[in-house]
Amino acid sequence: MDAAVAFASARNPSPTRFSSSYASPSSRVPQRFCVCRPWRGRERERRLRALRPQSQVRPPGATSADASHHDVVVVGAGIVGLTIARHLLLHTPLSVAVVDAAVPCSGATGAGQGYIWMSHRTPGSDMWELAARSKQLWEELAAEVDGQGGGGAREKLGWMRTGSLLVGRTSEELATLEERTKVLSEAGIHAEFLSASSLHALEPALSVGKDGGAMFLPQDCQIDAFQAVSLIEKTNNSYSSEGRYMEIYNDPAMSLVRSEVTGTVEAVQTSRNTLYGRKAIVIASGAWTRSLLHSFLEPALTLDIPVKPRKGHLLVVENFDKVKLNHALMDVGYVDHQVAKSNHTHMASKSSEDEHGALSISMTATVDAKGNLVLGSSREFKGFSREVDKYVVKCIWERAGEFFPALKNVPLDIDHNTQIRIGHRPYMPDGKPVIGFIPDLPNVLIATGHEGNGLTMALGTAEMVTDMILGNPGKVDCSPFSIKHRFSG
Repeated sequence: MDAAVAFASARNPSPTRFSSSYASPSSRVPQRFCVCRPWRGRERERRLRALRPQSQVRPPGATSADASHHDVVVVGAGIVGLTIARHLLLHTPLSVAVVDAAVPCSGATGAGQGYIWMSHRTPGSDMWELAARSKQLWEELAAEVDGQGGGGAREKLGWMRTGSLLVGRTSEELATLEERTKVLSEAGIHAEFLSASSLHALEPALSVGKDGGAMFLPQDCQIDAFQAVSLIEKTNNSYSSEGRYMEIYNDPAMSLVRSEVTGTVEAVQTSRNTLYGRKAIVIASGAWTRSLLHSFLEPALTLDIPVKPRKGHLLVVENFDKVKLNHALMDVGYVDHQVAKSNHTHMASKSSEDEHGALSISMTATVDAKGNLVLGSSREFKGFSREVDKYVVKCIWERAGEFFPALKNVPLDIDHNTQIRIGHRPYMPDGKPVIGFIPDLPNVLIATGHEGNGLTMALGTAEMVTDMILGNPGKVDCSPFSIKHRFSG
């Protein structure tokens, strides 16, 4: 799900193989804050390296041009690709290689807020079972890490049971929240409806007016992507000494290699390596999947999966004491981001840029494990642009100010001491990820299109892909995410 550059690009550093072990100012003085500058790939790599000691996984005498043989090759080292590798290593005897054009957390994974939430899910929808299963797996992982001591899940995953508040300010939104609370409760989720006064008692800094209120899910959680990825890489690399795991970064995948005898796909050719996958090749390259498949597949194959980049900005506010949050929040308008654009089972490849191209801003607010205030979020179609749009940042700040009056008296200066997260969510027009084998290429799978749900759904997706590779019945129905009968060329 992560890639900072298109996989077909040749402008990359030499491939790298890694192993992991891993006072309030006066109210009269305007306070400035620090938000993340566009997080470039090298900056993200430095942060991830700070979480893990560096050692090479290059076998003795190996060269960068060596071919290597594995049971499964995963293209993409975002949270989805890395957790697929993890699940295979933990639950099967298979060997795995992960390859990426960049480094982990250089794409959508490193630019998210870390929600592990059910508040904006809809019971009975195609995504519900996968989201619920994934959350259960995250809960189990956090409990396992807590049991190991040494700082526990908070330190190693950035895990916090913050609870989630889905807030509204109008009578119409309040009616929506009441109905959603009822539906989620009937589905077995602990959900509470809060009036404006009850909400104010939980979040004094938040203002929703007399007609406002919220739905509260106390069991919702959040993680830190960098810490989670570091832990997952540490787990994966613990299998490298057995010859079961290899990861290669800064090495773009260029093409698939077919057997001259059978014609089946047997390897991934990168700019420097040939990685053979005896059992399966998994494409988990997020927003770059479409262009990557175009370079992979012959002209005779008409499959075109319409995943596209949906750019987002987030503000990370450091050392900011004007707003104190006790829970993670989002306004009810965020739910519209999750609504499928089409309910058709068969979908044409082309999507309308005019229909979906408008800038969308919703208020989201969390406090991360380091105590930084994280504000969002924007969604728009701008290709793979990583440029900061000052107008978008201003809109995010102003939208947050509608809910947090204290922000209105704080000047926004994004040219000084500012940091901004920018990522490209892998958007699908029908709102569902693509998880399954490519027709006519029976050993090639795709796992992409999670948009803003990659962190939440990663573990469930990894379990699903593992079951597909092994031919086992899945714990979650995979048919809503399959390729067959869903796309046309």
